[in-house]
Amino acid sequence: MPGHDDIRIGTLVKPDAAYIKQVIPHGFETVSITFWKTIGTTDLNRLAAEVAEVLEETGVTVSSVGVFGNPLMDDADAAEARRSWAALIDAAPRFGCDIVCGFTGRLVDRPIDESMKRFGEVFRPLAEQAAGNGVRLAFENCDMGGTWQKGDWNVAHGPAAWEMMFNELPLPNVGLEWEPCHQLVKLADPMPQLRKWCGKIFHVHGKDATIHWDVLRENGMFGPKQWAFHRTPGFGDSNWTEIISELRRHGFKGSIDIEGWHDPVYKGEMEMTGQVHGMQYLKKCRGGGFAANPV
Repeated sequence: MPGHDDIRIGTLVKPDAAYIKQVIPHGFETVSITFWKTIGTTDLNRLAAEVAEVLEETGVTVSSVGVFGNPLMDDADAAEARRSWAALIDAAPRFGCDIVCGFTGRLVDRPIDESMKRFGEVFRPLAEQAAGNGVRLAFENCDMGGTWQKGDWNVAHGPAAWEMMFNELPLPNVGLEWEPCHQLVKLADPMPQLRKWCGKIFHVHGKDATIHWDVLRENGMFGPKQWAFHRTPGFGDSNWTEIISELRRHGFKGSIDIEGWHDPVYKGEMEMTGQVHGMQYLKKCRGGGFAANPV
């Protein structure tokens, strides 16, 4: 992959070496290993060794590891989420990566600003632990159905919240796992925020959205018909050539990993067909095949 080491194209995968072995022949260049809510009883040392064996001599690398739960509450699930973050921070170097990603968490059904003090209490020691391991923390910009006033999972919705987060934790290894989808479905233009916040973006999810403007205009935001759909890149409304150009222009070096299993059309038996198309599309948006300059 000469000439494209700055931005690689991959996919999200479950923590299963056998699954990873099946998807890498499609041409993905990276994998992002993702846990839901907790690492559970997973032996991370063993998993890292199994993944390394599968990836050996393929050129594929692990871009990130992540856990998506709510670590800010004061209950058993939150304690387990905090334990999982800490374990992944220690394990990340064994996977050959320097990014641990996930949700910030949230004080449930409280306004976003009321979660910031707790966010700092939980993630300040985790960020310090991460710095000692050469690891960066990247928070996804997914609202999980929440709003500024209420929600269950995450506060890293958009620029106003990011400003508060990075004021609470003004640390160089604390940043974002960004994707345009979550902005589009709120009718926000992702490009201005990308240009402003690119320096804080450590990892990118390859997920897009389609807005059915005719449905929205006829029925309004709270009408009976769905008007916003999560899409695999190549099937949505975003200009990924522009997105990748902006990432490059601001010096981003990292991975765009496709977050599959959301597309309303390329689903079921067509899931991997859609993901492979998305991968090929993103590679074209990246600039196609590398061409060496004349000497």
